[in-house]
Parts: sequence; structure tokens; C-alpha cells
Amino acid sequence: MREVAFIKQNKEKWLEFERVISNKEKKNPDELADLHIKIMNDLAYAQSFYPKSKVVPYLNKLAKISYSKIYHTKRVDKNPILYFFFDEVPLLCYRYRKYIYLAFAVFFVFFFIGLLSTFNDGAFARQILGDRYIDMTLENIESGDTLAVYKSGSNWGSFIGIFQNNLWVGLRMFLSGLIVGIGTGLYIVYNAIMVAVFQAFFYQQNTFWDSVKGIWIHGTYEIFGMIIESAAGYIIGASILFPGTLKRFESFKVGLRHAFFIFLSTIPFTFLAGFLEGYVTRYYNTMPTFVCYAIILFCLITISYYYLLLPYKVAQKHGLR
Repeated sequence: MREVAFIKQNKEKWLEFERVISNKEKKNPDELADLHIKIMNDLAYAQSFYPKSKVVPYLNKLAKISYSKIYHTKRVDKNPILYFFFDEVPLLCYRYRKYIYLAFAVFFVFFFIGLLSTFNDGAFARQILGDRYIDMTLENIESGDTLAVYKSGSNWGSFIGIFQNNLWVGLRMFLSGLIVGIGTGLYIVYNAIMVAVFQAFFYQQNTFWDSVKGIWIHGTYEIFGMIIESAAGYIIGASILFPGTLKRFESFKVGLRHAFFIFLSTIPFTFLAGFLEGYVTRYYNTMPTFVCYAIILFCLITISYYYLLLPYKVAQKHGLR
């Protein structure tokens, strides 16, 4: 295509983008992101075919301004770690919020399937949790210490072992997105059913509230983080399946990078979950009940705020709503 034809074909789009980034025309965040991608594509095309043209620096300027507007890359007087966790990750969670909602939807659908299966099939719990675990738990319940399994080993050893295991599980769930999201889907389905079976089994044994006190002290961060990690896997899969206007490999690189950042944000919660399981859960039946529930509520509020509410607040602060 000749340069004149290229400019004529795209002029209106560029002018529209100028109006958007100068706030003369309002766009929702998704439309703004789409325009940014189109500008980047035009810039790449111009750099390839008209490298000495004035259109290259013009498009480069538009691309820089748009990126700054979307991701707010200016980090004046802000610690880069704080910026990452309280600006960059929330903006990514806002951008990819539909994948987070999808991860929650998949989890809860199969959670309820797990509940129904357990209540309707007496052998289902043994199929999912295994005979050894079921028999051990029944012995613990009979002895009056429902979750004695969490008291084995030292505090420090349990904490390190649990943290490493949960980190590895989260990493596999995230990386399974490379199989176009199918691997991640299988992981979240299995874990959702397992959690449901776990709770249904304790309900059937009339120890439901003991299990809630013990399991969810650490499980709130652990399970919520797992759902976010599965959302990161979906982002990778979607970047491969639905590249949009980008080349598939370019879309994959962007998706992988953004998904990895979201995965990194779950590591502090995974660490806290391991700490709670190693140092706090083992005392669930000696602590006052209200303390157990206060810890669970605090964990639920903090992680829900970070992944579900903070992204909207940060997007609004950056002019993306």
C-alpha cells in the first residue's frame, strides 16, 4: 500500500484517537484499549514500510500517550513494588475482569456439582478424597479432634511445606493456560469438586462448623488465590485463541506477561495461607470461636477487596471508567 493511501485509510481513526486521549471524546476502557492496539498495529506497519516517513513519529507519540493513559506508567515518587501491587496489578485485574468472573463462575458451578454428588452418592467422597484420608478423618472425629491432621509436624516445617506445595499448585494452574486454557479448566474443576466434597463430608459427620473454623482460617486465602491463578491461566488461553488485531504470537506474549503479573500478585496470599495453616489452624479448637471467625472474615474481606473492588477504584483514579 502506498503511504498516501495508508494515511487516507487510517486518518479518521487517528483523529478519533486524538480526541479520546485529549478527553474531548469519551470511551469506555475496553474501547480505549482496542484503539490503543490498533494504533500499535499501524505504528508497526508504518515502521516496516515507511520507516523515514513523518507518520512514524506521529504514531509513536500517539502510542506513548495512549499507553500512559491506559496503564499510567508515570511512577512519580512511588515505590515500584507498591506501584506494582496497588496500581499495575489492579489495572490488569480491571482489564481482565471477565476472566476473573469466569473463574469464579466455573469454580462455584462445579462446587455445587460436588455437593450434589456427595449427598447423592455415599461412595463419592471416598472416590475423590481417598479411603486413607476418609478413614483417618473418621478416626479423628471419633477421638474428638476433627482436624487433627493439621497438628502433625512442627509449625515451621508445616508452614514451609504447605507454602511450597500451594505455590507449586498455583504455578501449575497458571501454566496450564498454555494448553489454550483447557488445563487450567481441568484443575479448577477438580479443586472445586474436592473442596465441595470436603465440606459435604464433614457436614454428613455432624462436624461442619468445626471444619469451617479449621479449614477456612487458611483456606480463604488459599482457595481465593487459586481461583485468581486459574483466571490468569484463562488469560493465557484467550490470548492464544483470540488474538484480535494482533498477530497470534504477539497476543500470546502480551497475555502471558499480564497473566504472570496477576499470578505474582497471589504469592503474598499464598505465603499468608501457608503461615496461617502452619501456625494458626492447628489451634482452631483451643481458640475462642469468635477469633476463628474474625480471622476468616478478615481474610475474605482483604482478598475480596484487592481483586474485586480495588481494580474499579484504581481504574477510576486513572480515568478508565
